[in-house]
Amino acid sequence: MTDTMQSPDPANTSAATGAEPIIRIEAVDKWFGQFQVLTNINLEVAAGERIVVCGPSGSGKSTLIRCINRLETVQKGRIVVDGIDLTAGGKNVDSVRQEVGMVFQQFNLFPHLTILQNCMLAPMRSRGLSKVEAEAIAMKYLTRVRIPEQARKYPSQLSGGQQQRVAIARALCMTPKIMLFDEPTSALDPEMVKEVLDTMISLADEGMTMLCVTHEMGFARSVADRVIFMADGKIIEQAPPQQFFSNPQNEKTRNFLGQILNSQHAH
Repeated sequence: MTDTMQSPDPANTSAATGAEPIIRIEAVDKWFGQFQVLTNINLEVAAGERIVVCGPSGSGKSTLIRCINRLETVQKGRIVVDGIDLTAGGKNVDSVRQEVGMVFQQFNLFPHLTILQNCMLAPMRSRGLSKVEAEAIAMKYLTRVRIPEQARKYPSQLSGGQQQRVAIARALCMTPKIMLFDEPTSALDPEMVKEVLDTMISLADEGMTMLCVTHEMGFARSVADRVIFMADGKIIEQAPPQQFFSNPQNEKTRNFLGQILNSQHAH
Protein backbone atom coordinates (compact mmCIF):
# COMPACT_ATOMS: atom_id res chain seq x y z
CA MET A 1 0.00 0.00 0.00
CA THR A 2 1.57 3.30 -1.05
CA ASP A 3 1.04 6.50 0.83
CA THR A 4 0.46 8.61 -2.28
CA MET A 5 -3.30 8.67 -1.69
CA GLN A 6 -3.11 11.19 1.12
CA SER A 7 -4.65 14.49 0.19
CA PRO A 8 -2.04 17.21 -0.24
CA ASP A 9 -1.77 19.93 2.34
CA PRO A 10 -2.98 23.11 0.60
CA ALA A 11 -0.68 25.21 2.77
CA ASN A 12 2.30 23.58 1.14
CA THR A 13 3.36 25.48 -1.96
CA SER A 14 4.58 22.46 -3.90
CA ALA A 15 1.36 20.57 -3.21
CA ALA A 16 -0.66 23.60 -4.27
CA THR A 17 1.09 23.73 -7.63
CA GLY A 18 0.76 19.97 -8.04
CA ALA A 19 4.53 19.47 -8.19
CA GLU A 20 6.21 16.92 -5.95
CA PRO A 21 8.88 18.60 -3.79
CA ILE A 22 12.39 17.74 -4.98
CA ILE A 23 13.40 17.14 -1.34
CA ARG A 24 11.03 15.83 1.30
CA ILE A 25 12.22 15.26 4.86
CA GLU A 26 9.66 13.63 7.13
CA ALA A 27 9.93 13.32 10.92
CA VAL A 28 13.68 12.74 10.87
CA ASP A 29 15.54 11.96 14.08
CA LYS A 30 19.26 11.34 14.28
CA TRP A 31 21.60 10.46 17.14
CA PHE A 32 25.36 10.40 17.51
CA GLY A 33 25.62 7.82 20.28
CA GLN A 34 23.47 9.12 23.15
CA PHE A 35 23.32 12.65 21.73
CA GLN A 36 20.27 13.51 19.65
CA VAL A 37 21.55 15.81 16.92
CA LEU A 38 18.29 16.11 14.91
CA THR A 39 14.79 16.06 16.39
CA ASN A 40 11.62 15.67 14.33
CA ILE A 41 12.84 17.52 11.25
CA ASN A 42 10.15 18.13 8.62
CA LEU A 43 11.05 20.05 5.49
CA GLU A 44 9.95 20.22 1.88
CA VAL A 45 11.98 21.93 -0.80
CA ALA A 46 10.52 22.79 -4.19
CA ALA A 47 12.61 22.41 -7.35
CA GLY A 48 14.48 25.66 -7.97
CA GLU A 49 14.05 26.86 -4.40
CA ARG A 50 17.03 28.44 -2.65
CA ILE A 51 17.23 27.85 1.05
CA VAL A 52 19.71 29.19 3.56
CA VAL A 53 20.06 27.24 6.81
CA CYS A 54 21.55 29.14 9.72
CA GLY A 55 21.88 28.72 13.44
CA PRO A 56 24.42 28.56 16.24
CA SER A 57 27.29 26.11 16.22
CA GLY A 58 26.11 22.60 17.10
CA SER A 59 22.52 23.23 16.04
CA GLY A 60 22.50 20.30 13.60
CA LYS A 61 22.48 22.31 10.38
CA SER A 62 25.50 20.66 8.74
CA THR A 63 24.27 17.23 9.82
CA LEU A 64 20.90 17.95 8.24
CA ILE A 65 22.28 18.71 4.80
CA ARG A 66 24.74 15.81 5.03
CA CYS A 67 21.69 13.54 5.46
CA ILE A 68 20.31 14.74 2.11
CA ASN A 69 23.00 12.85 0.20
CA ARG A 70 23.36 10.14 2.84
CA LEU A 71 26.79 11.18 4.08
CA GLU A 72 24.98 10.74 7.37
CA THR A 73 22.26 8.16 7.97
CA VAL A 74 19.15 8.84 10.03
CA GLN A 75 17.65 6.52 12.62
CA LYS A 76 14.04 7.60 12.24
CA GLY A 77 11.94 9.23 9.56
CA ARG A 78 12.22 9.43 5.78
CA ILE A 79 14.20 11.47 3.28
CA VAL A 80 13.03 11.43 -0.34
CA VAL A 81 15.17 13.23 -2.92
CA ASP A 82 13.86 13.64 -6.47
CA GLY A 83 11.42 10.78 -5.89
CA ILE A 84 14.08 8.42 -4.52
CA ASP A 85 13.75 7.21 -0.93
CA LEU A 86 17.20 7.56 0.61
CA THR A 87 16.20 5.76 3.76
CA ALA A 88 15.67 2.60 1.69
CA GLY A 89 19.46 2.53 1.20
CA GLY A 90 21.35 0.44 -1.33
CA LYS A 91 21.35 1.55 -4.94
CA ASN A 92 19.15 4.51 -4.07
CA VAL A 93 22.06 6.22 -2.35
CA ASP A 94 24.21 6.09 -5.49
CA SER A 95 21.33 7.39 -7.62
CA VAL A 96 20.77 10.33 -5.32
CA ARG A 97 24.47 11.18 -5.08
CA GLN A 98 24.53 11.59 -8.85
CA GLU A 99 21.76 14.18 -8.61
CA VAL A 100 23.09 16.06 -5.58
CA GLY A 101 26.28 18.13 -5.69
CA MET A 102 28.01 18.97 -2.43
CA VAL A 103 30.50 21.68 -1.56
CA PHE A 104 32.17 21.49 1.85
CA GLN A 105 33.91 23.91 4.16
CA GLN A 106 37.23 22.27 3.25
CA PHE A 107 37.68 22.03 -0.48
CA ASN A 108 38.47 18.28 -0.53
CA LEU A 109 40.32 18.47 -3.85
CA PHE A 110 42.78 15.71 -4.68
CA PRO A 111 46.20 17.37 -4.26
CA HIS A 112 47.98 15.04 -6.73
CA LEU A 113 45.53 15.77 -9.56
CA THR A 114 45.34 18.93 -11.64
CA ILE A 115 42.27 21.13 -11.40
CA LEU A 116 41.06 19.69 -14.70
CA GLN A 117 41.59 16.10 -13.53
CA ASN A 118 39.76 16.83 -10.27
CA CYS A 119 36.75 17.93 -12.30
CA MET A 120 36.92 15.06 -14.83
CA LEU A 121 37.13 12.22 -12.32
CA ALA A 122 33.50 11.82 -11.24
CA PRO A 123 31.87 12.21 -14.68
CA MET A 124 34.17 9.51 -16.06
CA ARG A 125 33.68 7.15 -13.11
CA SER A 126 30.02 7.66 -12.29
CA ARG A 127 28.54 8.73 -15.60
CA GLY A 128 30.84 6.73 -17.87
CA LEU A 129 31.93 9.72 -19.94
CA SER A 130 34.93 9.47 -22.24
CA LYS A 131 38.02 11.53 -21.47
CA VAL A 132 37.18 13.96 -24.27
CA GLU A 133 33.59 14.43 -23.04
CA ALA A 134 34.68 14.80 -19.43
CA GLU A 135 37.31 17.38 -20.34
CA ALA A 136 34.76 19.40 -22.33
CA ILE A 137 32.36 19.44 -19.37
CA ALA A 138 35.15 20.26 -16.92
CA MET A 139 36.30 23.22 -19.02
CA LYS A 140 32.70 24.39 -19.40
CA TYR A 141 32.23 24.58 -15.64
CA LEU A 142 35.69 25.95 -14.87
CA THR A 143 34.78 28.73 -17.29
CA ARG A 144 31.43 29.01 -15.51
CA VAL A 145 33.21 29.72 -12.19
CA ARG A 146 35.63 32.03 -14.04
CA ILE A 147 38.91 30.13 -13.60
CA PRO A 148 39.47 28.21 -16.88
CA GLU A 149 43.07 29.45 -16.97
CA GLN A 150 43.82 27.45 -13.78
CA ALA A 151 42.91 24.09 -15.37
CA ARG A 152 46.47 22.72 -15.62
CA LYS A 153 47.55 23.81 -12.15
CA TYR A 154 47.42 21.80 -8.95
CA PRO A 155 45.23 22.76 -5.96
CA SER A 156 48.23 23.92 -3.88
CA GLN A 157 48.96 26.57 -6.54
CA LEU A 158 45.55 28.21 -6.10
CA SER A 159 44.18 30.55 -3.45
CA GLY A 160 41.51 29.29 -1.06
CA GLY A 161 38.81 31.18 -2.94
CA GLN A 162 39.92 29.67 -6.25
CA GLN A 163 40.03 26.18 -4.73
CA GLN A 164 36.49 26.58 -3.46
CA ARG A 165 35.36 27.70 -6.93
CA VAL A 166 37.02 24.56 -8.33
CA ALA A 167 35.07 22.51 -5.77
CA ILE A 168 31.85 24.15 -7.03
CA ALA A 169 32.83 23.46 -10.66
CA ARG A 170 33.65 19.86 -9.79
CA ALA A 171 30.19 19.38 -8.27
CA LEU A 172 28.56 21.00 -11.31
CA CYS A 173 30.36 18.61 -13.68
CA MET A 174 27.96 15.91 -12.52
CA THR A 175 25.08 18.16 -13.71
CA PRO A 176 23.26 17.80 -10.39
CA LYS A 177 19.67 18.87 -9.83
CA ILE A 178 20.45 20.02 -6.30
CA MET A 179 23.49 21.74 -4.80
CA LEU A 180 24.29 21.52 -1.09
CA PHE A 181 26.76 23.97 0.44
CA ASP A 182 28.09 23.34 3.93
CA GLU A 183 29.56 26.64 5.19
CA PRO A 184 31.44 27.08 1.90
CA THR A 185 33.07 30.37 2.90
CA SER A 186 33.91 29.78 6.56
CA ALA A 187 37.45 28.49 5.90
CA LEU A 188 38.29 31.39 3.58
CA ASP A 189 40.11 34.63 4.22
CA PRO A 190 37.63 37.54 4.24
CA GLU A 191 38.82 38.96 0.91
CA MET A 192 38.05 35.62 -0.81
CA VAL A 193 34.53 35.22 0.51
CA LYS A 194 32.95 37.51 -2.08
CA GLU A 195 34.29 35.63 -5.11
CA VAL A 196 32.78 32.38 -3.84
CA LEU A 197 29.47 34.00 -2.92
CA ASP A 198 29.33 35.67 -6.34
CA THR A 199 29.74 32.26 -7.95
CA MET A 200 26.90 30.91 -5.82
CA ILE A 201 24.70 33.89 -6.61
CA SER A 202 25.12 33.33 -10.34
CA LEU A 203 24.15 29.65 -9.86
CA ALA A 204 21.07 30.72 -7.95
CA ASP A 205 20.18 33.09 -10.79
CA GLU A 206 20.09 30.08 -13.13
CA GLY A 207 17.43 28.37 -11.03
CA MET A 208 19.55 25.69 -9.34
CA THR A 209 17.89 24.12 -6.28
CA MET A 210 20.23 25.10 -3.46
CA LEU A 211 20.52 24.44 0.26
CA CYS A 212 23.25 26.45 1.87
CA VAL A 213 24.43 26.36 5.47
CA THR A 214 26.04 29.75 5.97
CA HIS A 215 26.43 32.70 8.31
CA GLU A 216 26.64 35.12 5.37
CA MET A 217 23.46 37.05 6.06
CA GLY A 218 23.90 39.37 3.09
CA PHE A 219 23.85 36.30 0.85
CA ALA A 220 20.74 35.03 2.66
CA ARG A 221 18.98 38.37 2.11
CA SER A 222 19.80 38.63 -1.56
CA VAL A 223 19.52 35.00 -2.70
CA ALA A 224 17.34 32.89 -0.41
CA ASP A 225 13.69 32.19 -1.05
CA ARG A 226 13.50 30.94 2.52
CA VAL A 227 15.74 31.16 5.58
CA ILE A 228 15.60 28.30 8.06
CA PHE A 229 16.85 28.80 11.59
CA MET A 230 17.96 25.76 13.59
CA ALA A 231 18.85 25.43 17.25
CA ASP A 232 19.36 22.33 19.42
CA GLY A 233 18.70 19.99 16.50
CA LYS A 234 15.29 21.45 15.65
CA ILE A 235 13.94 23.79 13.00
CA ILE A 236 12.88 26.70 15.18
CA GLU A 237 11.72 29.14 12.53
CA GLN A 238 11.53 29.54 8.75
CA ALA A 239 10.41 32.49 6.68
CA PRO A 240 11.21 34.48 3.52
CA PRO A 241 14.33 36.60 4.18
CA GLN A 242 12.58 39.94 4.46
CA GLN A 243 10.26 38.62 7.15
CA PHE A 244 13.00 36.55 8.79
CA PHE A 245 15.31 39.52 9.29
CA SER A 246 12.75 42.23 10.01
CA ASN A 247 10.38 40.28 12.21
CA PRO A 248 11.84 37.09 13.72
CA GLN A 249 9.21 35.32 15.82
CA ASN A 250 11.30 33.23 18.18
CA GLU A 251 13.49 34.57 20.95
CA LYS A 252 16.34 32.24 19.97
CA THR A 253 16.21 33.58 16.43
CA ARG A 254 16.29 37.16 17.68
CA ASN A 255 19.29 36.46 19.91
CA PHE A 256 21.16 34.73 17.11
CA LEU A 257 20.49 37.51 14.60
CA GLY A 258 21.48 40.14 17.15
CA GLN A 259 24.84 38.44 17.70
CA ILE A 260 25.60 37.65 14.09
CA LEU A 261 24.56 40.98 12.58
CA ASN A 262 26.54 42.84 15.23
CA SER A 263 29.67 40.80 14.51
CA GLN A 264 29.24 41.28 10.76
CA HIS A 265 28.86 45.03 11.16
CA ALA A 266 32.03 45.05 13.24
CA HIS A 267 34.17 43.70 10.38
